[in-house]
Amino acid sequence: MKPTEQQRIFEEWLGLHSGLLFKVVRAYAFNSHDQDDLFQEITAQLWNSVPGYRGDSALPTWIYRVALYSAIGWSKKETRHREKHQLSIADERLLLQKPSPMNPQLEWLYEQISQLDEIDRSLTLMMLDGFSYREIGDAMGISQTHVGVKLNRIKKRLTDLSTKEDKHGI
Repeated sequence: MKPTEQQRIFEEWLGLHSGLLFKVVRAYAFNSHDQDDLFQEITAQLWNSVPGYRGDSALPTWIYRVALYSAIGWSKKETRHREKHQLSIADERLLLQKPSPMNPQLEWLYEQISQLDEIDRSLTLMMLDGFSYREIGDAMGISQTHVGVKLNRIKKRLTDLSTKEDKHGI
Protein backbone atom coordinates (compact mmCIF):
# COMPACT_ATOMS: atom_id res chain seq x y z
CA MET A 1 0.00 0.00 0.00
CA LYS A 2 1.32 3.42 -0.90
CA PRO A 3 1.87 5.87 1.98
CA THR A 4 -0.53 8.38 0.43
CA GLU A 5 -3.30 5.75 0.29
CA GLN A 6 -2.57 4.70 3.88
CA GLN A 7 -2.72 8.36 4.96
CA ARG A 8 -6.06 8.88 3.18
CA ILE A 9 -7.62 5.78 4.76
CA PHE A 10 -6.22 6.62 8.20
CA GLU A 11 -7.61 10.17 8.08
CA GLU A 12 -10.98 8.85 6.93
CA TRP A 13 -11.07 6.35 9.80
CA LEU A 14 -10.17 9.05 12.32
CA GLY A 15 -12.84 11.35 10.94
CA LEU A 16 -15.53 8.70 11.13
CA HIS A 17 -14.57 6.97 14.39
CA SER A 18 -12.74 9.44 16.61
CA GLY A 19 -15.60 9.30 19.16
CA LEU A 20 -15.02 5.58 19.57
CA LEU A 21 -11.31 6.21 20.20
CA PHE A 22 -12.03 8.91 22.78
CA LYS A 23 -14.37 6.57 24.69
CA VAL A 24 -11.66 3.94 24.91
CA VAL A 25 -9.10 6.55 25.96
CA ARG A 26 -11.37 7.88 28.68
CA ALA A 27 -12.07 4.43 30.03
CA TYR A 28 -8.38 3.50 30.33
CA ALA A 29 -6.65 6.82 31.13
CA PHE A 30 -7.81 9.09 33.92
CA ASN A 31 -5.87 12.32 33.61
CA SER A 32 -5.27 14.53 30.61
CA HIS A 33 -1.57 13.66 30.26
CA ASP A 34 -2.27 9.91 30.24
CA GLN A 35 -5.21 10.43 27.89
CA ASP A 36 -2.95 12.26 25.44
CA ASP A 37 -0.35 9.48 25.66
CA LEU A 38 -2.92 6.74 25.18
CA PHE A 39 -4.59 8.53 22.27
CA GLN A 40 -1.21 8.84 20.58
CA GLU A 41 -0.51 5.13 21.20
CA ILE A 42 -3.89 4.10 19.78
CA THR A 43 -3.58 6.27 16.69
CA ALA A 44 -0.07 4.94 16.03
CA GLN A 45 -1.39 1.38 16.24
CA LEU A 46 -4.37 2.30 14.06
CA TRP A 47 -1.99 3.77 11.46
CA ASN A 48 0.01 0.55 11.48
CA SER A 49 -3.16 -1.53 11.14
CA VAL A 50 -4.46 0.18 7.99
CA PRO A 51 -2.66 -2.18 5.57
CA GLY A 52 -3.83 -5.22 7.54
CA TYR A 53 -7.56 -4.45 7.31
CA ARG A 54 -9.13 -6.87 4.85
CA GLY A 55 -12.82 -6.23 5.52
CA ASP A 56 -13.45 -9.57 7.26
CA SER A 57 -15.15 -7.68 10.09
CA ALA A 58 -17.00 -4.38 10.19
CA LEU A 59 -14.69 -1.38 10.25
CA PRO A 60 -15.87 -0.12 13.69
CA THR A 61 -15.24 -3.60 15.12
CA TRP A 62 -11.72 -3.58 13.66
CA ILE A 63 -11.01 -0.12 15.01
CA TYR A 64 -12.37 -1.08 18.44
CA ARG A 65 -10.16 -4.14 18.47
CA VAL A 66 -7.06 -2.08 17.67
CA ALA A 67 -8.02 0.58 20.23
CA LEU A 68 -8.83 -1.89 23.00
CA TYR A 69 -5.73 -4.03 22.53
CA SER A 70 -3.62 -0.86 22.43
CA ALA A 71 -5.30 0.46 25.59
CA ILE A 72 -4.88 -2.83 27.43
CA GLY A 73 -1.21 -3.01 26.50
CA TRP A 74 -0.69 0.63 27.44
CA SER A 75 -2.50 0.11 30.75
CA LYS A 76 -0.31 -2.86 31.67
CA LYS A 77 2.83 -0.93 30.75
CA GLU A 78 1.69 2.08 32.81
CA THR A 79 0.86 -0.14 35.79
CA ARG A 80 4.35 -1.65 35.73
CA HIS A 81 5.86 1.83 35.41
CA ARG A 82 3.82 3.18 38.32
CA GLU A 83 4.70 0.22 40.51
CA LYS A 84 8.37 1.00 39.93
CA HIS A 85 7.90 4.69 40.61
CA GLN A 86 5.33 4.89 43.40
CA LEU A 87 3.99 8.38 43.92
CA SER A 88 3.13 9.73 47.29
CA ILE A 89 -0.58 9.67 48.11
CA ALA A 90 -0.75 13.48 47.89
CA ASP A 91 0.91 13.49 44.46
CA GLU A 92 -1.41 10.78 43.21
CA ARG A 93 -4.50 12.68 44.39
CA LEU A 94 -3.33 15.73 42.46
CA LEU A 95 -2.81 13.66 39.31
CA LEU A 96 -6.23 12.06 39.55
CA GLN A 97 -8.12 15.31 40.15
CA LYS A 98 -10.55 15.96 37.39
CA PRO A 99 -12.19 19.14 36.25
CA SER A 100 -15.70 19.70 37.56
CA PRO A 101 -17.97 16.88 36.38
CA MET A 102 -20.14 17.59 33.40
CA ASN A 103 -22.84 15.06 34.26
CA PRO A 104 -22.83 13.32 37.66
CA GLN A 105 -24.44 10.12 36.34
CA LEU A 106 -21.98 9.90 33.46
CA GLU A 107 -19.05 10.56 35.79
CA TRP A 108 -20.36 7.86 38.14
CA LEU A 109 -20.68 5.40 35.24
CA TYR A 110 -17.15 6.07 33.99
CA GLU A 111 -15.83 5.69 37.55
CA GLN A 112 -17.53 2.29 37.87
CA ILE A 113 -16.33 1.20 34.42
CA SER A 114 -12.78 2.18 35.34
CA GLN A 115 -12.90 -0.24 38.26
CA LEU A 116 -13.78 -3.22 36.07
CA ASP A 117 -11.01 -5.53 34.89
CA GLU A 118 -9.66 -4.83 31.43
CA ILE A 119 -11.80 -7.37 29.59
CA ASP A 120 -15.04 -6.37 31.33
CA ARG A 121 -14.21 -2.70 30.72
CA SER A 122 -13.72 -3.41 27.01
CA LEU A 123 -16.96 -5.39 26.76
CA THR A 124 -18.89 -2.64 28.53
CA LEU A 125 -17.56 0.10 26.28
CA MET A 126 -18.44 -1.83 23.15
CA MET A 127 -21.92 -2.60 24.50
CA LEU A 128 -22.47 1.09 25.32
CA ASP A 129 -21.47 1.94 21.77
CA GLY A 130 -24.19 -0.35 20.42
CA PHE A 131 -22.10 -3.24 19.14
CA SER A 132 -23.87 -6.59 18.89
CA TYR A 133 -22.75 -9.51 21.03
CA ARG A 134 -21.40 -11.12 17.87
CA GLU A 135 -19.32 -8.06 16.98
CA ILE A 136 -18.04 -7.78 20.55
CA GLY A 137 -17.16 -11.47 20.58
CA ASP A 138 -15.32 -11.12 17.27
CA ALA A 139 -13.33 -8.15 18.54
CA MET A 140 -12.48 -9.77 21.87
CA GLY A 141 -11.96 -13.32 20.64
CA ILE A 142 -14.71 -14.89 22.80
CA SER A 143 -18.05 -16.50 22.01
CA GLN A 144 -21.27 -14.56 21.64
CA THR A 145 -22.71 -16.52 24.59
CA HIS A 146 -19.74 -15.64 26.79
CA VAL A 147 -20.21 -11.97 25.89
CA GLY A 148 -23.87 -12.17 26.94
CA VAL A 149 -23.08 -13.84 30.25
CA LYS A 150 -20.33 -11.36 31.12
CA LEU A 151 -22.39 -8.32 30.13
CA ASN A 152 -25.40 -9.49 32.12
CA ARG A 153 -23.20 -9.89 35.20
CA ILE A 154 -21.71 -6.43 34.66
CA LYS A 155 -25.17 -4.86 34.24
CA LYS A 156 -26.38 -6.55 37.42
CA ARG A 157 -23.32 -5.34 39.33
CA LEU A 158 -23.77 -1.76 38.12
CA THR A 159 -27.50 -1.83 38.86
CA ASP A 160 -26.86 -3.17 42.37
CA LEU A 161 -24.21 -0.49 43.00
CA SER A 162 -26.51 2.23 41.71
CA THR A 163 -29.41 1.05 43.87
CA LYS A 164 -27.17 0.72 46.92
CA GLU A 165 -25.78 4.24 46.47
CA ASP A 166 -29.27 5.70 45.88
CA LYS A 167 -30.49 4.17 49.16
CA HIS A 168 -27.62 5.78 51.04
CA GLY A 169 -28.15 9.16 49.44
CA ILE A 170 -24.99 9.05 47.38
